[in-house]
Amino acid sequence: MITSLSIENFALIEKLNINFSEGFSVITGETGAGKSILLGALGLLLGKRADLTSLKNKDEKCIIEATFNVKKYNLRSFFDENDIDFEEETIIRREILPRGKSRAFINDSPTNLQQLQDLGFYLIDIHSQHQTLELSNQNFQIELLDSVAKNQDIIKNYSETLSQFKKVEVKYNELLTSKNALSKEQDYTTFLLEELIAADLKVGEQELFETELEKLNNIEFIKENIEKTLTIADDEQFGVIQNLKEIKLSLQKISNLSENYKELNDRISSVIIEFEDINQELKKEAENLELNPEKIELYNQKLQLLYTLQKKHQVETVEELLHIKEDLDSKAFLSSDIDNQIIKLEKEIHEKKNSLDKLGLQISKSRVEVAPKLVIRLTDILAQLGMPNAQFKFEINHQENYFSTGKDEIQLLFSANKGSDFGLLKKVASGGEMSRIMLAVKSVLSVDTKLPTIIFDEIDTGISGEIANKMAEIMKVMSKEMQILAITHLPQIAAKGQFHYKVFKTIKENTTISEIKLLNSNDRILEIAEMLSGKNMSESAVNHAKALLN
Repeated sequence: MITSLSIENFALIEKLNINFSEGFSVITGETGAGKSILLGALGLLLGKRADLTSLKNKDEKCIIEATFNVKKYNLRSFFDENDIDFEEETIIRREILPRGKSRAFINDSPTNLQQLQDLGFYLIDIHSQHQTLELSNQNFQIELLDSVAKNQDIIKNYSETLSQFKKVEVKYNELLTSKNALSKEQDYTTFLLEELIAADLKVGEQELFETELEKLNNIEFIKENIEKTLTIADDEQFGVIQNLKEIKLSLQKISNLSENYKELNDRISSVIIEFEDINQELKKEAENLELNPEKIELYNQKLQLLYTLQKKHQVETVEELLHIKEDLDSKAFLSSDIDNQIIKLEKEIHEKKNSLDKLGLQISKSRVEVAPKLVIRLTDILAQLGMPNAQFKFEINHQENYFSTGKDEIQLLFSANKGSDFGLLKKVASGGEMSRIMLAVKSVLSVDTKLPTIIFDEIDTGISGEIANKMAEIMKVMSKEMQILAITHLPQIAAKGQFHYKVFKTIKENTTISEIKLLNSNDRILEIAEMLSGKNMSESAVNHAKALLN
């Protein structure tokens, strides 16, 4: 429950401090006095966005702070999950700076608007006139049924399963798209891969083919020079080998005279051995030299294939072609792997659907079971509020589709009079009837949800007389379970409050400001009398006010 509210430099409020108590409190005041400002300030505390227009003095910051007693409401897990210090007396503060920036704190820990909204959900339900329209909203009707049926845990389980299902479905569709894209280029990919496989590519073969072809194309020139070399080497009289042997013979004769000569003799011996080896290699090369048109054609074909493949794939080497071959091979494998993944995901989707179907059926059965009980509770309350013939009917249609809270489409139908056809709330219920229905709904929820605080903003619209009395009595009963704050224009409701606050405007230094105060017994009499008869209150209005307060 909210125990205190402090507002500084907000709208028409210069500075305001007010304490609240348990039970049933009412807030009254003339139209335009500033009651909506209080709600606006609370809205900021609960995570609504702010702007500079909220500042009374544009040069100073706006500060809104409220204290909530959360001892009884099992909120420690929320604080732990959001890494916020837990305090039984939790303080929420919101600051709006002159430059337009906003800051928020929970127990002095900096926080964001989403966290404020999430925490606010557990603290306060602000019911405005506009919210009455939610009665016609299917989601609100579903939440109402689920609250009474206590479906929160199974809805959470269903929601988590649905989230997992959607993720799997997205992945499945992405894989299908990938498969279709791959399929379109699969034939071409296969063709390119088979072409590279057929080429039987080997590292270094291009250089080998180019060298061999160069040799074959110049065979006559090579042969001519080898033969000339052999002639120079082998001539019996002037050949290189013969001359080297003569040199060796001469050096041999003097080799025992000096280590230098001996070394030179050894070296010339090595030269002769090496030269004779070269000569033999040249003779072998000469023997193997022959013009081979078939080999030339083969090497030309091989090289032409390589050049064509390199041009097609825009590369320059066989190594790069081999990398492309590996990539194409991976694509072929990827296609096969995608098929396996798709099969796996299809199985997972089937399992998730089965789970969702089972959970959805459980949820639907619980709604069907609780709907008649809820209708009885609502009609009983409405009978107290002057609608003895009010009737409700829930149409719960189980669908094949998966919605966020189950598989049901729900419509709440209403008939205000005996013999009248059922119709949609927004079409057959008047404004006053909608207010009473909403109060009945909130009364039921107050028992089933245990919300700490409900603020009713003129829920009495279109209500008067004895019905207003009954409405006040219901709110008083609700206040035994939770804190109730009611902003009202009706004296009947104002008189039933345990605590009565008045919002009023004053002029201070040519500036209009809004203030609020807790009324004492005498002030309450005068306020209610004024609500009954206006500023010029009569003695009978005062007496009537006293009677209402007794």
